Amino acid sequence: MPGRLLRLAPASSGSSAPLADPATLGAFDPNQPPWPGREVTSGGVTMHVRETPGPASLPEAVYVHGLSGSATNWTDLAGLLAPRAAGLAVDLPGFGLSRPLVSRGYTPAAHAEALLGFLADRERPVHLLGNSLGGAVALAVAARRPDLVRTLTLISPAMPDLRPDPRRMSDPLMALAMLPGIGRRARAWLAATGPRARAEQVVRLCFGDPSLALEHRLDEAADEIVARAQLEWASEALAMATLGMLAMWLRTGSGSLWAVARRVPAPTLVVWGDRDRLVAPRLAGRTVRSLRLGRLLMLPEVGHIAQIERPERVAVAVAGMWDAVEYGEWEDPG
Repeated sequence: MPGRLLRLAPASSGSSAPLADPATLGAFDPNQPPWPGREVTSGGVTMHVRETPGPASLPEAVYVHGLSGSATNWTDLAGLLAPRAAGLAVDLPGFGLSRPLVSRGYTPAAHAEALLGFLADRERPVHLLGNSLGGAVALAVAARRPDLVRTLTLISPAMPDLRPDPRRMSDPLMALAMLPGIGRRARAWLAATGPRARAEQVVRLCFGDPSLALEHRLDEAADEIVARAQLEWASEALAMATLGMLAMWLRTGSGSLWAVARRVPAPTLVVWGDRDRLVAPRLAGRTVRSLRLGRLLMLPEVGHIAQIERPERVAVAVAGMWDAVEYGEWEDPG
């Protein structure tokens, strides 16, 4: 059931995001293991999905991870929001435990097409949430099929940011690994880095405060890295998805991601950490202004994956948007 709205979270864009009463959310359990997963076929698309139980009478929440991520990126947030919405955290084709599409397409457009097919068979519009590359995919879905999306939440979406800074990678060798010649040696060096060390590299890059990372979550991430290494398509999926995202950033005119954002009619919450090293926080204001019904929650001292680093803060804002939409209080900021 919707809960009472508590207060407004200030935002640098001049708009604001209402916050829900935390008592209406699930209890935060930092020891919650990843939600059970299985292959689900919907709309002719098969993806591995982790399912969080929730009320059957309310719209579902569908969670979309970022580049190099998986459905486990949403474990904590999905648990907090479970009293409000059953959760479906998808592994995009070629990522997590999902097999690639027959086309072996890993571009944002291919992922959006797969997600559109998956959502087309749902009984009603969903609350769609995306982080990083998943945010760009969610934007494309919401623009093309607004009838499928009740609300949209974008957490540090991968808006065009072409700064040539190798520090935006968990290991600068990743850039060299994509080059001919020297790439083979760089890939060998990367492979020699242990899975736990690689998980710690990702945390240092993606958290505003790496000390917040829990030991068992790092262990889970390391286990995922080991499991991914056994999949013959894993390297191909990451490399092609990275190139596809860069190509998306270079598009101009009606094909640019900024133009896509302007076509999204759904009420949209944008969440950004002011210590995001991957996609510049300065893009948060422009992102919100590009949306018809956008609101911004800027989180201090938070990095690129706020739903993992600060799930409770994100949950009260997401549920606050859902309540505001339910009450007819999510108005155009004009």
